[in-house]
Amino acid sequence: MEIRDVTNVLFIKEEKVLLGLKKRGFGAQKYNGFGGKLKSGESIEAAALREAKEEAGLKMVEYYKAAEIDFTDSYPLRMHLFVCTKWDGEVEESDEMIPAWFPFDKIPLDEMWDDDKYWINLALSGKKFRASFVFENSDDLDGTAPNSVVSYSIKVVDSLN
Repeated sequence: MEIRDVTNVLFIKEEKVLLGLKKRGFGAQKYNGFGGKLKSGESIEAAALREAKEEAGLKMVEYYKAAEIDFTDSYPLRMHLFVCTKWDGEVEESDEMIPAWFPFDKIPLDEMWDDDKYWINLALSGKKFRASFVFENSDDLDGTAPNSVVSYSIKVVDSLN
């Protein structure tokens, strides 16, 4: 099975994070960062920039890659997580996402992917890391079923190069 690279962007300011409630598609009805699949020939960074603009209306200005997260034992995905601290534009709802700001201490973890609770505070605190997660249900093809993490590993790193 081919591993698909996907992107995810967290916008942070003043101890708040911007998340979007997914309206349709993979992971519908869950809060998440902004991102998705790469287009043919597109780099991971270019995909993150494009998806942030398409889904949240924001042009990323200052950002860094915070993590690589593998889900390959449950979903054929490798997520490249970016944290953006400066952007141009105004937050806008898109046909795919309803954006909302959350204080770091009020993140709706019960309405997110189960793995998020294990790593989101690392990302919000500026750490870089590599992680892998295995979910209980490996046949959740549309990413909408309740699905708990059964095992994981997280390693904080100095660099993702």
